[in-house]
Amino acid sequence: MGDEVEAIEYTREHRREYRAKVRTCLDVFERMLAQSSFDFEKPLTGMEIEFNLVDSDWQPAMSNAAVLEQIADPAFQTEIGAYNIEFNVAPRPLPGTSALELEAHLRASLNAAETKANSQGAHIVMIGILPTVMPEHFEGSWMSPSTRYEALNDSIFSSRGEDLIIDISGPEPLTAQSPTIAPESACTSMQLHLQVAPHEFAANWNAAQLLLGPQLAMGANSPYFFGHQLWAETRVELFTQATDTRPEELKNQGVRPRVFFGERWITSIFDLFEENVRYFPSLLPEITEEDPLAELEAGRAPRLKELRLHNGTIYRWNRPIYDIVDGTPHLRVENRVLPAGPTVVDIMANSAFYYGALRVLSEEDRPVWTKMTFATAHENFIECARFGMEGRIYWPGMGEVTPDELVLRKLLPMAHEGLERWGVAAEVRDRYLGIIEARAKTGRNGAVWQTATVRAMEAKSLSRPKALQQMLRIYCEGMHANEPVHTWDIPT
Repeated sequence: MGDEVEAIEYTREHRREYRAKVRTCLDVFERMLAQSSFDFEKPLTGMEIEFNLVDSDWQPAMSNAAVLEQIADPAFQTEIGAYNIEFNVAPRPLPGTSALELEAHLRASLNAAETKANSQGAHIVMIGILPTVMPEHFEGSWMSPSTRYEALNDSIFSSRGEDLIIDISGPEPLTAQSPTIAPESACTSMQLHLQVAPHEFAANWNAAQLLLGPQLAMGANSPYFFGHQLWAETRVELFTQATDTRPEELKNQGVRPRVFFGERWITSIFDLFEENVRYFPSLLPEITEEDPLAELEAGRAPRLKELRLHNGTIYRWNRPIYDIVDGTPHLRVENRVLPAGPTVVDIMANSAFYYGALRVLSEEDRPVWTKMTFATAHENFIECARFGMEGRIYWPGMGEVTPDELVLRKLLPMAHEGLERWGVAAEVRDRYLGIIEARAKTGRNGAVWQTATVRAMEAKSLSRPKALQQMLRIYCEGMHANEPVHTWDIPT
């Protein structure tokens, strides 16, 4: 959820000063885009994966502090829920066989972490929403100790002025109420980072927006929340509602949500940061001593901490990132739409599909986004979040199609070509994109497997809680075997 902060409460003066400082940072950032040298000669990719901790009964284990103490690796960090942890993967280039090395590194790291978690009576689960999480799990000490998390919770409810209402449609509609942002902790995802040049950012972001729907259709893995079967990727709607600062009246006025798809194709990264400043009030108005203009004029890259902190409280599915490494600034697209899991090889396949298709879509002479309205891209996104493989989406030149048809006929060949342009080895392309192809042909992603397995368990007269518990047990066996989810059997 971002960097730590110092305060839980903020004065009105704090907020005024912070708004002015953010606007100064925005002005300096605009100058930098026109004048400064950004690092992009050897673009790197990065990955973050969020996990759940469960006990021996497959219920949430509120023990991340003890587990992280045992893991003792700075790559593993807390997340907002005391049953969540996050793994930050060091940036690396795409070419050659680096993806195979990354897969081996992920498996070794997670196996080692699992052993350490076991010593605390916990297991690590990589899934979009933990299916056994229930309202009673959020009644006690569910939040990780953190000033940032407390401040974020307080600020959201100060803005709302009332409890959260979770109201999600689906086969088994859910309405629930929460006095905290605890439901947000149920949303565990993976984030994919790509470093890009300033002049290429807009094309990459627009292309990434086009891919959000197909990514969800192929990778959905969050069909259950509070025991209800909801969307194929329930995480999308749950995250939107669980971080919503707007009471009903502001929603009716058209005020934008903090979880923001966007509203237009862009021409520069500046468009996104400018929208952030123009549309969204601060949630964490922490002010630093840095004078960003003085830093720039002294020939140094300003940290722009206020602008970055504000950006971190606006949850775009493709977030713009400004960062500095060794004194040199760079820009990244952070793709945040995919759920965690089901296996390491599945998330590697999802990554390869994204990076490959993104490369071709962003470099086309007449880009797809010039032939599709932004509203249609958003409709595709919602359709795939709700219905996954069974959705119907629009694509220029094809009309209305199913996601599997779009992937097999159009996007998968693009992904192969894109990875080839990146210099990715043929064996890597074949391994990971072969999984996407098989997933499309079988129609089985994580969400499909979960719901089919729960139905099979209930056919044996198990109650819903017991069926979810048994499904999660079998899921974890598949997760550790690292066989793609489309190959998993449905219990009979």
